Amino acid sequence: MKPYLFSLGIGLLVGVLYGMMGVRSPAPPVIALMGLLGMLVGEQAVPVVRRLIAREPVLPYVRTECAEHILGPQARRGCDPEQSG
Repeated sequence: MKPYLFSLGIGLLVGVLYGMMGVRSPAPPVIALMGLLGMLVGEQAVPVVRRLIAREPVLPYVRTECAEHILGPQARRGCDPEQSG
């Protein structure tokens, strides 16, 4: 969680600097970011459906590989109490 908060803080600082300089941010609008999120989630739907068809366990995959792909490596630490910290 710390890397996400750090990233948000740095982003806010850069946004303030951009505002003080009177320039527009090159970041994509929120609608584009939602599209990217949809792409990440949709990409993970295929392996989940394959596991369902093969009657393999889905939840362990979602908690590890899928979460790590969508949320980054910090997601795996968040699901495993032994690795958090």
